[in-house]
Amino acid sequence: MKSPITLHEPRWLSEFKSFIMRGSVVDLAVGIVIGAAFTGIVNSLVTDLINPLIGLLIGGVDFSNIFVVLSGERGPSLEATRNSGAAVLAIGVFINAIVKFLIVAMAIFWLLRVLTKLHLRAGQDNKPSGPTPQEKILLEIRDELRLAREGRTAPPAPGAPGDDAPLA
Repeated sequence: MKSPITLHEPRWLSEFKSFIMRGSVVDLAVGIVIGAAFTGIVNSLVTDLINPLIGLLIGGVDFSNIFVVLSGERGPSLEATRNSGAAVLAIGVFINAIVKFLIVAMAIFWLLRVLTKLHLRAGQDNKPSGPTPQEKILLEIRDELRLAREGRTAPPAPGAPGDDAPLA
C-alpha cells in the first residue's frame, strides 16, 4: 500500500551526507579521536612521570602545588585554596601545560619529519631513470617516419642532432 504522504529529502541533507562521507572528513574525525587519546597519554606522562622526576631532582617540589595567593587564605593545596574562595595564580599548573605542549609539539615534529622522509623516499622510487622501452620504440618510429617523409632511408648516426636541430 502506498503512503498518502510523500516525504522529500531536502537538498541540503543529501549535500551534507556527501560532505560527511568524503575521505578528508572521515580522516579528520579519526585524527581528532586519536588526538584525544594522545592527550590523555601526554597528560599522564607529564603528571605521573615527568613532574615527579623533576620535582625529585629539585628537592621534592610538587609542581601542581606551586601557586601564589592573590587574595584570601592559603590552604594546604591549590585545590583547597581555590575551594576556600581565594584568588590564586596557579604557576605549577601553567608549567604543566607548557610541558604538555612541548611534548605534543615534539611528537608532531618527529611524526611529520618521518612522514616527510617516507614521502620523499617514495617519490625517489617512482622517478624514472630514463626513457622506458616503449618510449624508446616510439622515438625510433618517429625518427624513421621523419626520414621517410624527407626521402632519406639511412638512420641518423649516433650523436646526430635531435628534434631541435634542422635536418639537411
